[in-house]
Amino acid sequence: MSSAEAAGVILFVAATTVLIVVSRQSLRRVRSHGFYRFLAWETLLVMFLLNVQGWFLDPLAWHQVVSWVLLMLSLALVILGVRLLRKTGGQDLQRDDPSLLGMEKTSRLVTAGVYRYIRHPLYSSLLLLGWGIFFKSPSWLDAGLALLCTLFLTTTARLEERENIDYFGPAYVTYMKRTKMFVPWVF
Repeated sequence: MSSAEAAGVILFVAATTVLIVVSRQSLRRVRSHGFYRFLAWETLLVMFLLNVQGWFLDPLAWHQVVSWVLLMLSLALVILGVRLLRKTGGQDLQRDDPSLLGMEKTSRLVTAGVYRYIRHPLYSSLLLLGWGIFFKSPSWLDAGLALLCTLFLTTTARLEERENIDYFGPAYVTYMKRTKMFVPWVF
């Protein structure tokens, strides 16, 4: 095993350990959105580690340009989404769902800003990240991993929507009717 491969294995084990610690409550509940979010995170980690060596190779190639556009959009969505959750979501740390992360424990339904157009900007961000990583060095393996990540994130969002309906009630159902899941006006 080369030193680069050994470093990759060490990084994978370390990052997976962190993700397991963060997701430990969700991993006990297969029907929680956090379980599938963990699987999406793991898929993204594998994709990143497979592509990291080619991250900056041939920077003006069409696939690299597409990749950087997707990665920048991913970053913008995560910043906007987290900021809005913290600013208008009203943290409810007493919210009784151990699979929720701290910022997910909102007491108010957030429907402003980017949430006005899509219900899951943070998962959209992860989708863009996955496809951005794919375009770094497109291959059949990475296409399969990107599709798998898309499946995990879609499952995550659908399960979270059930949880949100349980918590927010009819207001969330109404919100679902006027917004899209990941891409404004499309899906």
